[in-house]
Amino acid sequence: MSEKSRLPSRFLFFLIPISMFLLVISSVSLLQLGNTSLLPRSIFKLILVNNTSAYFKSNVETEPVKIPFFSSMDSKSSMISGSANCPNSQMAAFGNHRNKTCDPNQALLRVYMYDLPPEFHFGLLGWKGNTNQTWPDVDNHVLQYPGGLNLQHSMEYWLTLDLLASNKQVVRPCSAVRVENSSLADIIFIPFFSSLSYNRHSKLHQNEKVSLNKMLQDRLVQFLMGRDEWNRSGGRDHLIVAHHPNSMLDARKMLGSAMFVLADFGRYPVEIANLQKDIIAPYKHVVKTIPSGKSPQFEERPILMFFQGAIYRKDGGVIRQELYYLLKDEKDVHFTFGTVQGNGINMAGHGMASSKFCLNIAGDTPSSNRLFDAIVSHCVPVIISDDIELPFEDVLDYSEFSVFVRASDATKEGYLLNLLRNIKRDKWTMMCERLKEIAPYFEYQYPSQPGDAVDMIWKAVSRRASSVRLTLHRKNRYRRFKIQ
Repeated sequence: MSEKSRLPSRFLFFLIPISMFLLVISSVSLLQLGNTSLLPRSIFKLILVNNTSAYFKSNVETEPVKIPFFSSMDSKSSMISGSANCPNSQMAAFGNHRNKTCDPNQALLRVYMYDLPPEFHFGLLGWKGNTNQTWPDVDNHVLQYPGGLNLQHSMEYWLTLDLLASNKQVVRPCSAVRVENSSLADIIFIPFFSSLSYNRHSKLHQNEKVSLNKMLQDRLVQFLMGRDEWNRSGGRDHLIVAHHPNSMLDARKMLGSAMFVLADFGRYPVEIANLQKDIIAPYKHVVKTIPSGKSPQFEERPILMFFQGAIYRKDGGVIRQELYYLLKDEKDVHFTFGTVQGNGINMAGHGMASSKFCLNIAGDTPSSNRLFDAIVSHCVPVIISDDIELPFEDVLDYSEFSVFVRASDATKEGYLLNLLRNIKRDKWTMMCERLKEIAPYFEYQYPSQPGDAVDMIWKAVSRRASSVRLTLHRKNRYRRFKIQ
């Protein structure tokens, strides 16, 4: 064969692969960039999801928001996010909910929420809707909760907002979904802002004989006792948030069969509140969260031990006074009186961020928001409160990131100083890194995000609700069919 006759075949040999390559490139470009794409852009975003983050729509169109997912957690921590065997499955599912409401049949918890009048909830924030309007439009405007120490007991506000958002096109996890039929619900939620009612309306004014707080509790009891839902279960499948230790004091005896969301059990008799049926929820911290990448290291925290707050307390809080006199003159210890007045919160936040260990000492009640301020400051908590109950302790091992000291030991001269000074850099760093991992579990926000405080509370309620359902089902064994 002549050299000339071979030229076309060689040309075709190179031309065909090059053409196929160009065809593939142009097809992908059309799919991704075309105005009438055959493949939704959400699929391309989903492809970007890796083992550590997921992408969601942000306020800025060109910049996605990254929500961290902590791949270093052990199997217990993975259970918190809803999937012990495949934690990333929930993150992918969460991404699929970007443009649609949650499906109640797929939710971890189906929640029926009473349409109580606004005076029980957002009316306490000054909201006045239109005639016969029960709920504000959370799509367009979210009412702000009062700041300062009011915020530390604001759990009912965040949970109510989350339920209202569950039927909207809001980016949030689908752990809890509001349903309109109470017979389809796993739990029945009572949207009473009880802590705010106590903080703002528990004192008598002018010629009042009954405070607004007590009147609202009385009306709530009357309302519930007349509901089929309450009488059907004896209130066992109802959820009441009473995070402030003095909230619901007038009504709690009548409503003690319900499931409570509490700060601790310090002011509750065991027959009304206990771990078998109730949820311990974290306070909302009041100091600013330190971003994980900007957290000071061991050498950058010159203070060994930090406490700032009320020193002279009653009941179990007398230990604060004892510790104050033991520690106040130590050169690397900050133990002073402090309040939220003036710049108190910022000063406390700066102090915690400059300290290796932060004391969480029992006060009038076993718990305080100081523990959660320490957690988001990545200051290793030293918990001196023998009767404290901790949020999510069935799935979190607090000993991984906290130091527990019995009150009887803490008040021994030199005990605390020797204990903490013997915790070396490597051990402290390990605990601090764990604090960075678990800190998002104690963040309240709207919209809620996977593994934040709101999501964690719903999952804790779900774990309690299963035992409630077992009890109710056993009671129904002989009730359905009776001779009339």
